[in-house]
Amino acid sequence: MAKVELKQPIVDEISECIKDAQSVVLVDACGLTVAEDTVLRKELREAGVTYKVFKNTLMKRAFEGTDCEKLVDSLAGPTAIAVSKDDATAPARILAKFAKTAENLELKSGIVEGEFYDAAGIQTIASVPSRDELLSKLLGSIQSPITNFARVINQLAEKGGAADVEAAPEAAEAPAEEAAEAPAEEATETPAE
Repeated sequence: MAKVELKQPIVDEISECIKDAQSVVLVDACGLTVAEDTVLRKELREAGVTYKVFKNTLMKRAFEGTDCEKLVDSLAGPTAIAVSKDDATAPARILAKFAKTAENLELKSGIVEGEFYDAAGIQTIASVPSRDELLSKLLGSIQSPITNFARVINQLAEKGGAADVEAAPEAAEAPAEEAAEAPAEEATETPAE
């Protein structure tokens, strides 16, 4: 069997991996310890990101004719690929965060929703919140006026009901105060006689 035939399944695997991907990020992970690499892979896996190391020549072959073809210039030295089909910012966000603590992890470049970004661009993409965070912020901003309106209506209802209750005790307290003052006046007059 020729070498090309042995490598074709790997090229097909890479092609399948990047097909319909929201984002593809290339990193140089050379020098990571086994413990660091294990932690990184776990974080990426939990976020639904595929992370693998392939030979650069095989990635070049798989990238031909796709949006990832722009990444070919970044394929120098040891290269790992992180691919997400669901969350466009997940690979960049996780890798950039991890790179802050692991000095040996270096962002190279990436493709996010069909656009090429260099290492600085990937850092910028990493600062974008996840889709779930953006949706929760949107939902919060939609609910905020409704919640505030409900609070105002509730406070008005409580004040309206409280005004009637407050008026009644004041009316009841006035005769009681007058009655308490009257015996005190009589008591002071009696000893003087």
